[in-house]
Amino acid sequence: MRVLISGYYGYGNGGDEALLATLLQMLPSGVEPVVLSAQPTVTQRLYGVRACNRWQWGDIWRELRRSQGFLWGGGSLIQDSTSWASPLYYLGLMTLAQGLGRQTVAWAQGVGPLRRWWVRQWAGYVFRRCTQVSVRDTPAADQLRRWGRSVLLAPDPVWALPSQPYPPISDLPAPRMAVILRPHRWLTPLWLDTLTQALHQLQQATGVWVVLLPFQPATDVSVATHVQQALGQKTSILQPEHPAQLKGVLRGMELVVTMRYHGLVMGAAAGCRCFSLNYDPKVRQLQQELGVPGLDLDQAPPPAHALSRQWLDLYANGEGLSPEQVQSWVDRALLHRELLHQLWGAQGNGCERHA
Repeated sequence: MRVLISGYYGYGNGGDEALLATLLQMLPSGVEPVVLSAQPTVTQRLYGVRACNRWQWGDIWRELRRSQGFLWGGGSLIQDSTSWASPLYYLGLMTLAQGLGRQTVAWAQGVGPLRRWWVRQWAGYVFRRCTQVSVRDTPAADQLRRWGRSVLLAPDPVWALPSQPYPPISDLPAPRMAVILRPHRWLTPLWLDTLTQALHQLQQATGVWVVLLPFQPATDVSVATHVQQALGQKTSILQPEHPAQLKGVLRGMELVVTMRYHGLVMGAAAGCRCFSLNYDPKVRQLQQELGVPGLDLDQAPPPAHALSRQWLDLYANGEGLSPEQVQSWVDRALLHRELLHQLWGAQGNGCERHA
């Protein structure tokens, strides 16, 4: 069984790479994956699978014809908040696969925002024709049901990704906290200055070492460098290449302050105290489901001393998820694996149960 897998792969985005790593571990052993990637050689090296350039349409057509299945591999692929080009690409590929009569799976999807009427119409048509659909949040499930499509709703699969150690973290003094920022129009100079001042005040009160984690180095390093230069001492920028190591870094943190959705998933899965900086509905939705504190970046920032006190209270008195709570999220995330095994075979390596 050969399955062509499409997602936002090969761009160095830690969250999307974590989705791919998890998916590859969840596939039944009888499935041969072929991954569409912006950097096929990097994808092949990291995960030991065949990869194809996502922009070489001749190669994609040949792989589609040779495959028996096609899969959207997790994340918010069907949204037009950034541009109309992204849904055009992913919906176009799924339409081609369905036209060829392939088994098609929309796996662990978030859906939206969808602002353009033609994207909404096309997306509803494509989702209804999928062989199987799973989503990772309630708003996506509600949208699919409005389109007349039954779905499996389960937490993001990255909850079930086993972490790997990242040795450089052991060289940094404890206690440590992780800060995960990304460029965005709502991360204004005023917000960035407020966050930096609050981090400095928290360091003065606790002596915590700040670990800056650019989840997508090509875009995030500039923000991390700005914060590091402003803070000076007791800061590091770490860039693990493999997403399982990225998750492993967070296991050594006392506190996680994150804009990135998968930073919140990984931090919560590691049992860390988490604070969410919301720039996207999916991040706010997860923050609310987890019951962790956070702020919306589309609002004016609080005074730095007030934010620092909020972090200090979380650091001193807050609690992360218990092992039992984490396991509950992991168990439910593994439903995405069961969907694949029900469709393409009962046996496979899968993700191991967490202790």
